[in-house]
Amino acid sequence: MIDMPKLKPTLRQLRVFESVADELSFTRASEKLHLSQPAVSIQVKHLEEGVGLPLFEHTGKRISLTEAGRILYRCSQNIRSVLQDAGEQIDELMGFQRGKLKVTVATTASYFASRILAGFASRFPQIAISLDVTNREGLLEQLESNRCDLVIMGEPPKGKRLKSMPIMENPLVIIASPEHPLAARRNIPVKTLAAQAFVVREPGSGTRAAILRFFEGKNVSIQITMEMTSNEAIKQTVQAGLGLGIVSRHTVELELETGSLVELDVRHFPLLRKWYLVRREDKQMSPVAQHFASYVLDVENH
Repeated sequence: MIDMPKLKPTLRQLRVFESVADELSFTRASEKLHLSQPAVSIQVKHLEEGVGLPLFEHTGKRISLTEAGRILYRCSQNIRSVLQDAGEQIDELMGFQRGKLKVTVATTASYFASRILAGFASRFPQIAISLDVTNREGLLEQLESNRCDLVIMGEPPKGKRLKSMPIMENPLVIIASPEHPLAARRNIPVKTLAAQAFVVREPGSGTRAAILRFFEGKNVSIQITMEMTSNEAIKQTVQAGLGLGIVSRHTVELELETGSLVELDVRHFPLLRKWYLVRREDKQMSPVAQHFASYVLDVENH
């Protein structure tokens, strides 16, 4: 009869293993954990004995995770997330309004998300808030790797096991410099835009995808002359008179007020989309995350 290994890792072993996996270095992991390198190696060795398979493979001076290592790393991250959620829920039961909140927002959403987070922080000053701003690809990667509690983004993709709820309107508008020939016109036909140069976001952007779907539905091919990785770059390029842009109205409120940019009066615009609050379907919402979701809905509906 074969004696099968029994996996009974300690939290200390998992913490050491995760550090080595994150750093891909026993030396850097030992420095990060303030342990000696032999102590780190011993913890990993004991863990490997429990698993019954090597967790790292060595290629020269480099190390990388084996398939068993990758499986254990994902499980370890889930265990840590569950323990953190449990700790926050216990704190809540004890009457504390504290904990941690990790929110990641789309670049375009950062213009209003910072205002929402500031109001939430003012109401719950003991909660430590972490905000990350990235593009759509980065948002989906963070959800996939379970590195954030909630995401604020445009409509999430189908088939990703995500839960989402709409929180506010996201009107897409066409912007131009005040000197543009179309700036003073009213009720501009969509077909007129086919002769115009456009500055748009990079491939993969949710805004870009929505724009292209709209024009395709109208049988209009626009001339994309420049691609930008940020809305700030689009605004500056449009202000310089190098083309038209299509952005969320939330990103140009100041420029429209000061007159440095104008919103064109084009038929069928603005394109009405929505902003969503998104999380993983299998992730238990912490009390802090639940508080934030309720706060966002309350703020945006009043």
